[in-house]
Amino acid sequence: MQRALPGARQHLGAILASASVVVKTLCAAVLFLYLLSFAVDTGCLAVTPGYLFPPNFWIWTLATHGLMEQHLWDVAISLATVVVAGRLLEPLWGALELLIFFSVVNVSVGLLGAFAYLLTYMASFNLVYLFTIRIHGALGFLGGVLVALKQTMGDCVVLRVPQVRVSVVPMLLLGLLLLLRLAMLLQSPALASYGFGLLSSWVYLRFYQRHSRGRGDMADHFAFATFFPEILQPVVGLLANLVHSLLVKVKICQKTVKRYDVGAPSSITISLPGTDPQDAERRRQLALKALNERLKRVEDQSVWPSMDDDEEEAGDKVDSPLPSDKASTLPGKGAAPESSLITFEAAPPKL
Repeated sequence: MQRALPGARQHLGAILASASVVVKTLCAAVLFLYLLSFAVDTGCLAVTPGYLFPPNFWIWTLATHGLMEQHLWDVAISLATVVVAGRLLEPLWGALELLIFFSVVNVSVGLLGAFAYLLTYMASFNLVYLFTIRIHGALGFLGGVLVALKQTMGDCVVLRVPQVRVSVVPMLLLGLLLLLRLAMLLQSPALASYGFGLLSSWVYLRFYQRHSRGRGDMADHFAFATFFPEILQPVVGLLANLVHSLLVKVKICQKTVKRYDVGAPSSITISLPGTDPQDAERRRQLALKALNERLKRVEDQSVWPSMDDDEEEAGDKVDSPLPSDKASTLPGKGAAPESSLITFEAAPPKL
């Protein structure tokens, strides 16, 4: 253990040294607030539903609750989440877009969580849901990062045995947190933060994120139904389409627009806003690679005939009489003359 700690510190130091200012700032803020919690009460930095809404209106907690941790293992999860986002998402989006994504997810988690507990209080009239519940931590941003990884590299394999792809990790972790909550090993704000982080990040990436090809990502592999098992996808897709149609009518979401490129006479290109040609090419290459691997496994499993069988077949052919096209000759008689299709006659004498 003592030998592994220096190596881990050096590796973490190398990662942070190559990280951007945004990643370094977020990591430093998490560490600073954690150390500050030993000196003063940092509860005013977490989202408390009863204090967020008027008349108290602690609006600054929407910006600080995602950076506040109370346990060392929570700090490790926060730092790992920020570092992974910086290594995998920042090269695709840029530092500014990563900061915007972090802000959108955390503000949405704070608002949605506070509103959910407010509704719970209205149904139960229990003041615990207003003034005791505190929403904080990086689980909401962790859910957002997993959704973004599903969008950008969902086909990558996380575990080989059993085979687990990045695209199913968000819902697997949600199921695990739900089981921990049912076993009373996890507090409800943590589960709420992760769930609202999944939802808010998907809505932002699906409809509102700006990039070179417009807004959002309307690709089929990033539809809301793809987060669920295949047996539930038709039902979830139907409900999601109904909700989307309602949001389009109230002008919260935009209707999907298809663009037809008929410039080339040989083909017609249909593109959806948000779809990236590079992403499509990457998926095509992955599909070709998977097909080649499958064909290779089929060839390796096929049974080839043995050499002994070939030798036996060759011996059978030698022993058996060969068919002859020519007429067989009788003993004592000569061979029959061969017929000729061309005959020569003597030329008539000249006059």
